[in-house]
Amino acid sequence: MQAALGTMDGILDTVSAIHPLLPLLGLLKNNGKLILLGVPEKPHELPAFSLITGRKTVAGSGIGGMKETQEMLDFAAKHNVTADIEVVPMDYVNTALERLAKADVRYQFVIDIGNTLSATKP
Repeated sequence: MQAALGTMDGILDTVSAIHPLLPLLGLLKNNGKLILLGVPEKPHELPAFSLITGRKTVAGSGIGGMKETQEMLDFAAKHNVTADIEVVPMDYVNTALERLAKADVRYQFVIDIGNTLSATKP
């Protein structure tokens, strides 16, 4: 993190748990943007001084429509933005939720519905 201070134009924060924003704001260049996509149970503390002195922006989005989602996917493909994920079958969902509650998750869970459904077809 120290080596990346002040180097990023933007950050997409998908964490749905309460976590400090100050380290993320420190990674942004002047005029950088932190976009909050996760929804924690409690409000974040927002360090105003870091925003004001670096002319930084914090914004959020619960979900975009089809157009915004396609734009995001096109941008990710163009810039080789990928995600580290853990693919789990449908019958693992309860275990995945237990792991989330214990903070025992390294990557975002993706439920493999396609293979789960095709495995149950006659």
